[in-house]
Amino acid sequence: MSAFAEATVVITHDVGLHARPSVKFTKLAKSFAAEVEIALAANGPWFDAKSIVKVMAAKAPKGTVLHIRASGDGANDAVDALVELVRRDFDEGADHVRTA
Repeated sequence: MSAFAEATVVITHDVGLHARPSVKFTKLAKSFAAEVEIALAANGPWFDAKSIVKVMAAKAPKGTVLHIRASGDGANDAVDALVELVRRDFDEGADHVRTA
Protein backbone atom coordinates (compact mmCIF):
# COMPACT_ATOMS: atom_id res chain seq x y z
CA MET A 1 0.00 0.00 0.00
CA SER A 2 1.31 3.43 -0.94
CA ALA A 3 1.86 6.16 1.64
CA PHE A 4 -0.62 9.04 1.68
CA ALA A 5 -0.56 12.33 3.58
CA GLU A 6 -2.57 15.53 3.53
CA ALA A 7 -2.71 18.81 5.39
CA THR A 8 -4.00 22.35 5.17
CA VAL A 9 -2.16 25.59 5.79
CA VAL A 10 -3.14 29.26 5.53
CA ILE A 11 -1.05 31.39 3.20
CA THR A 12 0.16 34.40 5.20
CA HIS A 13 2.68 35.74 2.68
CA ASP A 14 1.64 39.25 1.55
CA VAL A 15 1.65 38.42 -2.17
CA GLY A 16 0.25 34.91 -1.75
CA LEU A 17 1.40 32.01 -3.87
CA HIS A 18 2.78 33.96 -6.82
CA ALA A 19 6.14 34.23 -8.68
CA ARG A 20 8.98 33.70 -6.16
CA PRO A 21 6.89 31.77 -3.62
CA SER A 22 5.59 29.48 -6.38
CA VAL A 23 9.10 28.75 -7.60
CA LYS A 24 10.23 27.85 -4.07
CA PHE A 25 7.13 25.73 -3.53
CA THR A 26 7.47 23.74 -6.75
CA LYS A 27 11.23 23.32 -6.32
CA LEU A 28 10.67 21.81 -2.88
CA ALA A 29 7.81 19.61 -4.15
CA LYS A 30 10.06 18.29 -6.93
CA SER A 31 12.66 17.23 -4.36
CA PHE A 32 10.35 14.41 -3.22
CA ALA A 33 9.55 11.19 -5.07
CA ALA A 34 5.92 11.35 -3.98
CA GLU A 35 3.17 12.69 -6.22
CA VAL A 36 2.23 16.06 -4.69
CA GLU A 37 -0.92 18.07 -5.37
CA ILE A 38 -2.49 21.28 -4.09
CA ALA A 39 -6.03 22.64 -4.11
CA LEU A 40 -7.78 25.78 -2.94
CA ALA A 41 -10.80 23.77 -1.75
CA ALA A 42 -10.96 20.41 0.00
CA ASN A 43 -12.85 18.86 -2.91
CA GLY A 44 -10.52 20.29 -5.57
CA PRO A 45 -9.78 20.83 -8.30
CA TRP A 46 -6.31 19.48 -7.54
CA PHE A 47 -3.17 20.79 -9.27
CA ASP A 48 0.25 19.18 -9.75
CA ALA A 49 2.43 20.90 -7.13
CA LYS A 50 5.55 20.16 -9.18
CA SER A 51 4.30 22.28 -12.11
CA ILE A 52 5.19 25.97 -11.80
CA VAL A 53 2.58 26.84 -14.44
CA LYS A 54 -0.20 25.06 -12.55
CA VAL A 55 0.83 26.39 -9.14
CA MET A 56 0.97 29.99 -10.40
CA ALA A 57 -2.35 29.53 -12.24
CA ALA A 58 -4.00 28.73 -8.89
CA LYS A 59 -3.58 32.45 -8.02
CA ALA A 60 -3.80 31.80 -4.28
CA PRO A 61 -3.79 35.15 -2.43
CA LYS A 62 -2.90 35.84 1.19
CA GLY A 63 -5.46 34.25 3.51
CA THR A 64 -6.16 31.27 1.24
CA VAL A 65 -6.41 27.86 2.90
CA LEU A 66 -4.07 25.71 0.83
CA HIS A 67 -4.82 21.99 0.75
CA ILE A 68 -1.78 19.79 0.16
CA ARG A 69 -1.77 16.06 -0.43
CA ALA A 70 0.88 13.56 -1.44
CA SER A 71 1.03 9.88 -2.24
CA GLY A 72 3.94 7.50 -2.67
CA ASP A 73 7.42 7.34 -1.21
CA GLY A 74 8.08 10.27 1.13
CA ALA A 75 4.48 11.50 1.14
CA ASN A 76 4.53 12.49 4.82
CA ASP A 77 7.88 14.25 4.53
CA ALA A 78 6.74 16.11 1.40
CA VAL A 79 3.54 17.41 3.01
CA ASP A 80 5.34 18.36 6.24
CA ALA A 81 8.07 20.24 4.36
CA LEU A 82 5.64 22.14 2.13
CA VAL A 83 3.43 23.13 5.07
CA GLU A 84 6.48 24.43 6.92
CA LEU A 85 7.63 26.40 3.85
CA VAL A 86 4.24 28.13 3.66
CA ARG A 87 4.26 28.79 7.42
CA ARG A 88 7.70 30.41 7.05
CA ASP A 89 6.29 32.76 4.37
CA PHE A 90 8.38 30.94 1.76
CA ASP A 91 11.53 32.04 3.61
CA GLU A 92 11.07 35.60 2.36
CA GLY A 93 10.06 37.54 5.46
CA ALA A 94 9.21 41.23 5.45
CA ASP A 95 12.34 42.17 3.45
CA HIS A 96 10.75 40.99 0.21
CA VAL A 97 7.40 42.78 0.47
CA ARG A 98 6.99 45.38 -2.23
CA THR A 99 5.63 48.78 -1.34
CA ALA A 100 3.99 51.30 -3.66
